[in-house]
Amino acid sequence: VKIDEPPKREGGAMTREEYIQGAMAEFGIVADDAEEKEERRLEREKWKREGGRAADEAAEEDDVQLLVVMTAERGLCGGFNTNIVKLAKQKIAELKASGKTVKILTVGKKGREQLKREYADLFVGHVDLTEVKRIGYGNAQDIAKDLLGKFEDEEFDVCTIFYSEFVNVVSQVPTAQQIIPATFEAAEDGAEADGGVQYDYEPDEETILADLLPRGVATQIFAALLENAASEQGARMSAMDNATRNAGEMIDKLTIEYNRSRQAVITNELIEIISGAEAL
Repeated sequence: VKIDEPPKREGGAMTREEYIQGAMAEFGIVADDAEEKEERRLEREKWKREGGRAADEAAEEDDVQLLVVMTAERGLCGGFNTNIVKLAKQKIAELKASGKTVKILTVGKKGREQLKREYADLFVGHVDLTEVKRIGYGNAQDIAKDLLGKFEDEEFDVCTIFYSEFVNVVSQVPTAQQIIPATFEAAEDGAEADGGVQYDYEPDEETILADLLPRGVATQIFAALLENAASEQGARMSAMDNATRNAGEMIDKLTIEYNRSRQAVITNELIEIISGAEAL
């Protein structure tokens, strides 16, 4: 660093040592401000990488797994409910084989009925939506509040929801999605997720996240409920269409069989009449 001539001051010239001391103090202030910004940036990136928890802590603390299985309240929708329950059973088997503790919370009567037969001892709750005619965000908020309460009470470490993703009327895909702790997709090709831009928050990040994270959980649950509702109706349409077509084919087949039997009876009666007339 090049040090210029010390500036003049009232009462005498400033010594070189005093000038250097002042310059270093200014450099310290600048460095302190830069360090504070970099520290905030590091904390943001750390939270993004770790999903709100330390990565190693999340990897270690996954012994208790809560599975939220979402199905329909009614049947007559083909394999819609069975496919979701089948995926959940596969996950339960995998977790048990890994020595994990499994807990089950069901949303919808049909999934509860199927899982109760084998895993009654794993149930920790059930959400009844029988009286709900139209799924709303409030229903998802109630479920999210219950889950977050259990999480804060350390009743589980990881929560995964099971639902059916709607593709089209004839195709619905059973899906498993982890919602607690939050997960984030890594940026491609090593690029930074925020493009290197630094942001200042007001209020502070912790206050914002304390409000946004519960909403995020509720939004994911609401999205899953909507996917389920659309998938259920699509599966029911396909099932009823197949049932109607099969019923039509059965009616045609039985009509032909009935007509043949009726014709055979008439033929036998005619033969008996003709035979009696010839005997006379």
